[in-house]
Amino acid sequence: MNESKESSNITGSAGGVREAFAGLYEKHMPAVYQFILYRVGDVELAEDLTSSVFEKALANFRRYQSDRASFPTWLIFIARNSLIDYYRVRGRRKNVPLEAAGDIASADPLPEEKAVRREELQRLRLCLEGLSPREQEIISCKFGAEMTNRSIAAVLKLSDSNVGTTLYRAVQKLRDCFRKWQDG
Repeated sequence: MNESKESSNITGSAGGVREAFAGLYEKHMPAVYQFILYRVGDVELAEDLTSSVFEKALANFRRYQSDRASFPTWLIFIARNSLIDYYRVRGRRKNVPLEAAGDIASADPLPEEKAVRREELQRLRLCLEGLSPREQEIISCKFGAEMTNRSIAAVLKLSDSNVGTTLYRAVQKLRDCFRKWQDG
């Protein structure tokens, strides 16, 4: 189902809303979870925050306006605000560790492959820490939530070209960081 049909099925009876939301939850939960996991680096915390995002989305489901944003963009906007609230309450900002995401993606590789992967993830984490918070957020949206540049721009209130330029420069910085590491 495409996003416009998806969003047009949102209105209706209370049972219809719950049914429509359940389908949208199944479809979009993995991307929201990955986006949050990229930002917090802790599986249990990412699960809790993802749950909170969908609770907020369900509570405000009738107020969703498809002409303002696609449903996945609306969810990432809620997730982003939930992360901001989480860090505000904690009074600290955690960098982007990816070890947890790497463990989830692994499919029982050989010990040597695990060691290489662990070293690469550690290096990636260090390289990501060298990026600005805005660059980290755009990388999380693009590769964690697999969002389009247009969706990222809508969530972060930036222009499409600004997102594209920032993303390009951030990926270049990551490549340069990896090259320096590989070259010794």
